[in-house]
Amino acid sequence: MSRSVEISKLRNIGIMAHIDAGKTTTTERFLFYSGYLHKIGEVDDGTAFMDYMIQEKERGITITSAATTTTWKDETGTSYRINIIDTPGHVDFTAEVQRSLRVLDGAIALFCGVGGVEPQSETVWHQADMYSVPRIAFVNKMDRTGADFARVLKMMKSKFGANPVAVQIPIGAEDTFIGCIDLIKMKAIYFDFENQGINIIEEEIPDDWKQKANEYREKLIESAAELDDMLLEKYLNGKTPEASEIKAALRKGTLELKAVPVLCGSSLRNIGVQPLINAVIEYLPSPLEVKYFDGFDPDNHEKIIKRKPADSEPFSALAFKILSDPYVGKLTFLRVYSGTAKAGETMLNPSSGKRERLIKIMTMHANRRDEVEDTFTGDIIAVPQLRFTRTGDTLCDQKHPVLYEKIQFLEPVINQAIEAKTLADQDRMLEILEKITDEDPTFKFKNDEESGQIIISGVGELHLEIIVDRLNREFNLPAKVGKPQVAYRETISGSVRKSGIFDKPTGGKNQFGEVEIELEQSERGEGIKILNKADTAKLPKTFLPAIEQGIFDALQVGIQGYQMVDVRATILKINSDNETSTDLSMKIAASIAVKDACRAANAVLLEPYFEIEVVSPEDYVGDIIADLNSRHGRIEGIEQRQPLQIVKALAPLSEMFGYVTKLRSLSQGRAVYTMTFSRYDTALIRQNY
Repeated sequence: MSRSVEISKLRNIGIMAHIDAGKTTTTERFLFYSGYLHKIGEVDDGTAFMDYMIQEKERGITITSAATTTTWKDETGTSYRINIIDTPGHVDFTAEVQRSLRVLDGAIALFCGVGGVEPQSETVWHQADMYSVPRIAFVNKMDRTGADFARVLKMMKSKFGANPVAVQIPIGAEDTFIGCIDLIKMKAIYFDFENQGINIIEEEIPDDWKQKANEYREKLIESAAELDDMLLEKYLNGKTPEASEIKAALRKGTLELKAVPVLCGSSLRNIGVQPLINAVIEYLPSPLEVKYFDGFDPDNHEKIIKRKPADSEPFSALAFKILSDPYVGKLTFLRVYSGTAKAGETMLNPSSGKRERLIKIMTMHANRRDEVEDTFTGDIIAVPQLRFTRTGDTLCDQKHPVLYEKIQFLEPVINQAIEAKTLADQDRMLEILEKITDEDPTFKFKNDEESGQIIISGVGELHLEIIVDRLNREFNLPAKVGKPQVAYRETISGSVRKSGIFDKPTGGKNQFGEVEIELEQSERGEGIKILNKADTAKLPKTFLPAIEQGIFDALQVGIQGYQMVDVRATILKINSDNETSTDLSMKIAASIAVKDACRAANAVLLEPYFEIEVVSPEDYVGDIIADLNSRHGRIEGIEQRQPLQIVKALAPLSEMFGYVTKLRSLSQGRAVYTMTFSRYDTALIRQNY
């Protein structure tokens, strides 16, 4: 096996941003200028190559991350391969960004020249921080009304605490935006509009832009000098650094997460994209330059196993995405961290302990596939029909097992009831939902036995809307949806004593049993407890288990029709007759005693309460607390986590439906929250039964 591209000439990058910042449009230009596409697709026309789902074409948004591969020659003519993942911008699909960043080596952070740092920009930026992903930035849409390059730089500093370093500035803005000034070459760059920007024209900087260019150039050199000691010494001695020295210092700073080179342009108008591709090569890392997550021994998680990014190492890869393909079945996307593999080889999945065969190896171009014979360190590939591999699982050489840390996703926070239109489709729906769960780790479903409904759970209303739409169009399975019912519980208050007597002929023979019990409320979360204080020394050994079973069965459903919880039943006295008492008579007598006691006790309706944790910028905390109070939530504390605040509360689930939408409205999409089940507690409003 031999590489077609050296590992040092490989770039694995993602494009991340707030919704509608131009990620997919920029990716389309990448593919067009690199020669992969011969015609530029447009998001607004539904012709974008990377947006291949029906819902993506209709809505003009990216829903699922799409991978593609292209090649690019830099200014010296050296050929590089760039693996690109175009990620969604909508907050409901943040998991797609998260799992992509986990396996990428670098990222382009895209900002709208008008909106600047928007809410979802912050979310994905912090995710990139979490995985230590080096970034460059591209201020897009500089041709739009209100575009302000300098303001975006200030926002990056204030909201991220980042160190943005402008390597370009725009020539003009809004309708006067015509090109960029390269601050390293100190040249004006224009793009041939009549030929879709393919031809780049370098000229001297216009006189009325020279002063501004010199100011930014001075800032650039100062920033570069701070990142490299040798360049700093040269700068302090009054010497002008070479272009190669500035680029080397910026590259060093970018890889160490100390600087973010910033470029500008308008992807839609074909301005500035080629310099952005060159910046990917110049500043973002190859797989050799990235700090990777350590692996662990599958049998001893405290033992760290290191794998170098080299073809000579044993094979290891992480599964970061699963996709249902109508032609090849289930496709698993892998990032290869070490070693090589050929199609047909068998690997170990240490998470499941199963072996998986790499039937085929494919490189992806959105929803198109190219089959290859082998794969190498640093590659992003897709493998069909892996049976036991889930998102976050490791695949590795059977003789050299290693386990990489799984990707942690947020739990779903919004639920919805769904049912097939016919009974015949119900089983098929469960199978399809199981498939979607494999693809999407933030989607869950359960068949609720209490309500008889299938409850689907996701991270937002749009998320669930897309799932339901997919059932209808992709799987031809129309579904009815509605709100889920809260699963109430029932308990009692106080203490009640009752005797149950069963004295009837059964099966031609009289049967007798008498059991006296005490029913009382126990601690929240204790469930059902059965104690015995009766004298059972002279009773048959089978009587007591029968009585306990009778009590347990009778406590399954309360007088209001809900499952009983947090009740303590104590057996006080048992009367029996040697001739007529049986296990059945004792069981029925115990059940009668429990039912009578439940009717005599004060029934209390319980509902599930959840611990809520809201992470928000300080500006919105007052409104968030007021809203939680209106939902009968109890604020339990506020913590500071610069620059954010965390509000902790306890609230009933029945009041939290639709909260994800309300929270986004209150915080302009900048706050996020998690809900964790806490306990059942007294329901706020009694139902009429």
